[in-house]
Amino acid sequence: MDSSIIEPFWGPQTSYLNFCEEDYVVTRYVAEFINTLSSGVYCLFGLYGLVQLRRRGQASLSRCIPYLGLVGVGVCSGGYHMTLKYHTQMSDELSMHLLTTPLLYRILTFQTSAQYTRLVGGILGVIFTVVMVVHMVMDEFLLHAVSFGLAVLLITTRTMKAIPQQIPNMGIRLKVRGVSRFGLFCFIFGYTVWLVDTWFCGHLLDVRRTVGTPLAFLFELHGWWHVFTGIGGYVAVAIVDMITAGEVHGDPTGEMAFPINVVSRAWDAWARSEQGEGKKGK
Repeated sequence: MDSSIIEPFWGPQTSYLNFCEEDYVVTRYVAEFINTLSSGVYCLFGLYGLVQLRRRGQASLSRCIPYLGLVGVGVCSGGYHMTLKYHTQMSDELSMHLLTTPLLYRILTFQTSAQYTRLVGGILGVIFTVVMVVHMVMDEFLLHAVSFGLAVLLITTRTMKAIPQQIPNMGIRLKVRGVSRFGLFCFIFGYTVWLVDTWFCGHLLDVRRTVGTPLAFLFELHGWWHVFTGIGGYVAVAIVDMITAGEVHGDPTGEMAFPINVVSRAWDAWARSEQGEGKKGK
């Protein structure tokens, strides 16, 4: 269907970013159909985490907030890609910091004094406010991107450092570390396909038009960015929640959402086979 003959339900684009997916091709009610649909991945992971907390009787507000942040990212991202409006773009970018800031706060302040916790909370609150005010008032994208990237880097490094300190059981420690690395790989891979979608948009459009629907949907790489960063974001939330809540006595990875639980079992099977080979070689 030619998108040029469709009258967009949401009117003309006012956001200053528009991705490689052609607008209003599937329906006049959704600007970027696959990007909107794939945003639901964040919501699914967030809801799964909330259900798991409720099932275990651990659904305190502090533990629910990061999972609610994942849901918020999905809702705001979906709203942005559906409408391509400036205010929905701002909400999408704001939600990214509303996810990383509580995670950063938890991993930086667990097992610390009340004074240090208040200090870190105040500093993060000021940084969050400055970044978002500058971003929204000045339409300044670089500060938003750099601060988000630094937050992800800090969460990753502090979490990987905390794993051997907080998990005494070597087998569980290896599985948690393996799952964490898988989440990091997914995030990096998602960022890579985001770059490809940005830099090689013309070639991707040619491929999509050649293969036609529905195979063309497989080449909507910004949608895959949502899928893989959704996985990476969920792993980060789940591991940080587990470590800061002190739940490191049993193996928590088997109850994590797909595909993380599958990766955990595969990692365990690989480790057992390596041990078996090692014993045979002695």
